[in-house]
Amino acid sequence: MKHGLFTAGFVWMIASAALAQSPLKADRWTSLFNGKDLSGWESYLDRPFQSKTEPLGLNNDPKAVFSVVQTDGKPAIRVSGEVFGGINTLAEFENYHLKLEFKWGQLKWAPKLDRPRDSGLLYHSNGPHGTAHLWMESLEFQIQEGDCGDYWGVMNVSADIAARKDEKGRYVYQPGADPVTFRDKTPVGRWCVKNPDNEKPSGEWNVLELYCLGDSCLHVMNGKVNLVVTNARHIVDGQEVPLTKGKLQLQSEGAELFYRNIEIRPIQSLPKEVEEAMKNGK
Repeated sequence: MKHGLFTAGFVWMIASAALAQSPLKADRWTSLFNGKDLSGWESYLDRPFQSKTEPLGLNNDPKAVFSVVQTDGKPAIRVSGEVFGGINTLAEFENYHLKLEFKWGQLKWAPKLDRPRDSGLLYHSNGPHGTAHLWMESLEFQIQEGDCGDYWGVMNVSADIAARKDEKGRYVYQPGADPVTFRDKTPVGRWCVKNPDNEKPSGEWNVLELYCLGDSCLHVMNGKVNLVVTNARHIVDGQEVPLTKGKLQLQSEGAELFYRNIEIRPIQSLPKEVEEAMKNGK
């Protein structure tokens, strides 16, 4: 299976004044969360559930949906989940390895009281807030109880994933299978199920890793590759072009959870063990 991953050059995009750190160097980790406040991030929130008001909008968070707390003795970003929306980096990134930890809290909110706890990491995020899907156009690394690692396309994006249909008619990631194109408003749709499921029990910390190189990205949960996106693209000025960079968003979708140790570093290639895991489906 060809992924277009291994010859991409190292490019690292940082929006002006988005991060307070000194210039980044190859193979050096940089924290995206300072443990004190939400510097380097901005929020966008919809209207509260069943409210008839206008969306809360940009950097207007009266309910403290996003806050910094101490949990298990370390600082973390708490996402209450009470209002749908997201918090995103001011910086754009391309060709990187992202690593973070998350765990579920206890609270759930309408309209998802009877559904699995839900959030998501949206990457290669571009365009305005408040679109038809609320969040910016992006690719999603699903963070949902039982579904961590699934792929979703948000708005006008397309991606190819090696997948096969299962007995339920769902497309499931399968290394070595023929690539399937995932796109909204098509018979295939915009969702692909991860394989394997490697989430820890609710309440325990999980390690999420995302490798993006060129137009390909790898979803890794607790050390196991469980989905590979290839040929990511979107529409620009009426033309389909590669989607290789953008901001990072963390979603608020009706459930409380915590994020900590959010780190990123530039890469020029994939570690050998990741390449092998991707090829062998381990």
